[in-house]
Amino acid sequence: MANTIRRIEKPAPVPDPTPNPIPSSSPAFGTPVHPILPRRTAPIPAPPGLKAAPPALKPTILPILLPPATLRPLAFRTFTKKHNLTLTSSALQALAAFIGRHCGSGWREEGLAEHVLEEVAKSWKKGSGQVIVDGEGGSLKSILNAVEGSMSGGRIVQGRTSALSRQGSLNFGPEGSDQEIGNSRPGLGDSQNSFGISTLEVEDPKEEEDALKDPREWIKMIGAFDQPKMIYNINKKHFEKCNTKPSLFPPPSHKTELFRQRYHVVHQRILRNETFQTPTFSASRSSALARTSSLSTSQTNTITPIANLLGRSGSTHLLLGMLTISPTGTLSLSDLTGTIALDLQHARPIPEDGVYFAPGMIVLVDGTYEEDYNNPAAGSSSALGNTGGVGGTIGGKFVGFSVGHPPCERRSTTLGSTDQDPSHQSSTLTGPAFGWTDFLGLGSERATGARMSRLASRLLPSTSKHTIAIASDLHLDVPSTLSALRTLLSTYTPHPTDQNPSYPLAIILIGNFSSRATLAGVPGAGSIEYKEHFDALAAVLAEFPMLIARTSLVFVPGDNDAWSSAFSAGSAAPLPRKSVPALFTNRIRRVVAEANREIWGAGGAAKAGGEKGKGDGKRKEGEVIWTTNPTRLSWFGVKGEMVLFRDDIVSRLGRTAIRFGKPQQQDGDEEGPISSPPPPTVNEEDTQPMDLDLPSANPSSNVAEQLDPDTLTARALTRTLLSQSHLSPFPLSLRPLHWDYAHSLNLYPLPTALVVADRDAPPFVVRYCGCTVMNPGTIDETAGRGRGASGRARWVEFDVGTGRGAVRSEG
Repeated sequence: MANTIRRIEKPAPVPDPTPNPIPSSSPAFGTPVHPILPRRTAPIPAPPGLKAAPPALKPTILPILLPPATLRPLAFRTFTKKHNLTLTSSALQALAAFIGRHCGSGWREEGLAEHVLEEVAKSWKKGSGQVIVDGEGGSLKSILNAVEGSMSGGRIVQGRTSALSRQGSLNFGPEGSDQEIGNSRPGLGDSQNSFGISTLEVEDPKEEEDALKDPREWIKMIGAFDQPKMIYNINKKHFEKCNTKPSLFPPPSHKTELFRQRYHVVHQRILRNETFQTPTFSASRSSALARTSSLSTSQTNTITPIANLLGRSGSTHLLLGMLTISPTGTLSLSDLTGTIALDLQHARPIPEDGVYFAPGMIVLVDGTYEEDYNNPAAGSSSALGNTGGVGGTIGGKFVGFSVGHPPCERRSTTLGSTDQDPSHQSSTLTGPAFGWTDFLGLGSERATGARMSRLASRLLPSTSKHTIAIASDLHLDVPSTLSALRTLLSTYTPHPTDQNPSYPLAIILIGNFSSRATLAGVPGAGSIEYKEHFDALAAVLAEFPMLIARTSLVFVPGDNDAWSSAFSAGSAAPLPRKSVPALFTNRIRRVVAEANREIWGAGGAAKAGGEKGKGDGKRKEGEVIWTTNPTRLSWFGVKGEMVLFRDDIVSRLGRTAIRFGKPQQQDGDEEGPISSPPPPTVNEEDTQPMDLDLPSANPSSNVAEQLDPDTLTARALTRTLLSQSHLSPFPLSLRPLHWDYAHSLNLYPLPTALVVADRDAPPFVVRYCGCTVMNPGTIDETAGRGRGASGRARWVEFDVGTGRGAVRSEG
């Protein structure tokens, strides 16, 4: 007993302050292994052998000696081109010393110097109204001292200066620490880029006031090989960017995917049309039905897959598929489920004599299915027995009553942008479909559309014209073509006495630049002669230094131009095709560079020309761009887009188009052989006259009889291309394509303007569904369809501000 008492009174051992790696095995609510120590007021000293962790050290920067000449290009781009400020040598030396001391070796790779220069430029414009930044006074030194107090680790800390308060508002929470700011570069993040944030250097509305004054700074050229590839996901019903790098030698599966993507784009566009949607009786829908008494459920159309025709002989259906030629030579219709033979003996096109139908096009066919009972094996060879849902030819035939193109969709409907056509009051579709999709890599409509519209309205005032001149078939081996080019250039060269001279934003010259196939063994069309032709063009451009120093020259090749003409001999080369090699065009580049030095000088201010006004001396210099065929020209991001394409489409359509028989009785054939409602195979604008049509009191009347053949050709070509949403709706045997780059020929969303340089088509300008379609024709009227003396030029002039074009002829 005594031993027991003695054992209890023995004091408990002091617990080891180090953590016990073995957890306690005591049950719940049991006595813990380590008793609770009494509360202490004094801090617990560190155990012996352990030292306290040192405080976190601030990031240090190793200063470097930064020469002012090395910093000059970045400072010029930030101060002069972006903020219209002029740096003196003393200011540049002070900035170089400050950046080298506080930013160190990461001034270029990590973008530290760019943010310092941006903050100094903003502070200078806010505190001083002077245009020249001088380093002799105390203004620059005070600004650098303020910036130095807001820097940590070579970076400007958000929230420490009033100039950076806008960037601090992007944080989702309190002010970030120095470590967080050091790990993330200020600016647009990856999450914003995924929503189509524009790559143009406009960050907030306040910086828009300091943006560049020349509209040419906001014009971008996107070549066919640089355009991002967007793939339509049928499960998500949205476009996704393809992460696989395109190749000129893709696997054979990409050939099938090319046509599947074309079908998906047209199919999803049709299903969002109101005439193809089943009405729901919700509150908003029922009110719309009450206002529109003519709309009923009987007018709602449903597209039937071809594989679902089996067993439904004698029933009327509406099919969507691609016109193809079967191995037996008959005309067939194919979709993703199967193929069926077509009987268009009694079919009528919609509209009459106003559109082309050729193999390779995706069309809507309304008719009746007739099953072949004499050959039941043919009817069973369908897609129903295939697990993948894609099968062969369906037995029987489909007797068509009417054939039409899919309804066209406006650009404003697809992107949710503002329609520039005042005649268009409302769209049949509600809401933007792909407003957040960045189709060209310049930003989406929902992310940058409003910002770009404000810039366009300020830099493109309605009181002045901002034109783009477009000429095609510039045959440099023909002397009269160079005379016509002189006429075009002299038209846009103002007189030296003009107080407010106006220059075009761009002059686009489209091939063929030779009347014969180059490098194809044709006498007089070798490489030496081809280069001499461009040297002659450079001599003509040198006669107009005032013009070429203030505009952009864009060259689009044709099928007769190198290098593709070396193996195609001028025939249809695979599209897209690359630009003319620089080997033949070096002299033109030197002529433009010499004109810039003569007009603008080394300081960037105009020496001659009589230009006056604020900011006129800071305009963008002239440039020459050799681009692909096809190519795209955009202004102010998604504000406007022009597609440039050189191809003889009309002649190809004339050779391959389907010929429909003439009806025996005009009155009887209007209703069709079977009494059924006509399918909405065309847009509502197909029954209305275009801009070039003669006025008609009745929009549904046949105005085609009042038009000349050239106008009918222009109407048919315009409706065909825009309804197909593709520049080459032909089989690959007729117009070869590079499979992985065929997305550059898509016309979805609809561009603002489309230039189809076709030598066989008449010159025209047509505006349809908000898209201006133009064909400049041959620049030399003596070699084209027109008549005139030598040197008479013809081209198309497009106004960027109004979105309208016109055919011009001068001589």
